[in-house]
Amino acid sequence: MNKRKIRLTDIARQAGVSTATVDRVLNERPGVKAHTAERIHNAIKQLENASGGKTGSLAGSILYFDFIIPAGSNTFMQNLQNAITGMGDKLRANAIIVRSHRIHGFDAQALAESIRKVGPHSNGLAVVALDNPIVREAVNEMVDRGIPVVTLVSDLPNSRRLAYVGLDNRSAGRTAGYLMGRFANAGTGNVVLIAGSIGLSYRDHQEREFGFRDSLSEQFPNLTIAERIDNQDDFEKAYEQICKILDQGKNIIGIYNIGAGNRGIGHALQERGLAQDTIFIGHEITSYSRQFLIEGVMDAVINQDVDHETNETLRLLIGHHVGNTQMIELGPPKVEVLLRENLP
Repeated sequence: MNKRKIRLTDIARQAGVSTATVDRVLNERPGVKAHTAERIHNAIKQLENASGGKTGSLAGSILYFDFIIPAGSNTFMQNLQNAITGMGDKLRANAIIVRSHRIHGFDAQALAESIRKVGPHSNGLAVVALDNPIVREAVNEMVDRGIPVVTLVSDLPNSRRLAYVGLDNRSAGRTAGYLMGRFANAGTGNVVLIAGSIGLSYRDHQEREFGFRDSLSEQFPNLTIAERIDNQDDFEKAYEQICKILDQGKNIIGIYNIGAGNRGIGHALQERGLAQDTIFIGHEITSYSRQFLIEGVMDAVINQDVDHETNETLRLLIGHHVGNTQMIELGPPKVEVLLRENLP
């Protein structure tokens, strides 16, 4: 089998530097900072390991796949990051390099800029999408350049993305509404709906709210959405907002949290002694939501499997690149309802 040398462009891409900088380091010329040189040497080692440990040779091309996901205190996104890192470690031996990039959430401009910056140096992108025209335009530009884009967790309809990997979020919202109504046991009262943002920039949040509202209006008219607040997926904001609402003395019998921030909501309920009297439904199993379920602070968590979604995303990108549409299909993730009694 003929093998070619690892290219300067491969090393530069892996290290995140220019080919000129790589050339300076390889030829031991001055002008490169020590930490940059170390990063380049580490990149070479990673590429050599990916090619089977033979220095200076690589059988076939290295594939680079990039995930762009929100940064911040969102525990679910950290779990997603961990899943991406884990899959990257497994695929490295097959000359597949998986990289992740964290950007500020709810910022369409930052996401579009990241897509345009990362995309040209990638064989495929996975993006937690914001439903915004400038993001759609950036995605379509990458597709026009032959770079496939998969939307992950939150979709971007009417774009030319390759596929969407994530929950049926309208169904998830309807499920939350049904659970809220059944747990209320025909009681009359007010419900607090906590959204990620006022404009619902993430389509998964939009669809969950629509589904939740539809379910209540169709089946449980005894429940009223009295408050709708925006926490920007920040648990500290969620804590402050829920404390304020609870202190107003309204007849709040239930809370549905569409996105992140369960940690703050749970702590607010515990501090006020209302955890056992308030129905609390949220999304994503994390160390915090798991403990809240065990303690009876949360009544139900609607979960999605980040390992499944990461695997399916990479399957689609790899399959698209190698032209193999018959790779093992994992199928779409299912809406999973977790209670204290069925925690895995």
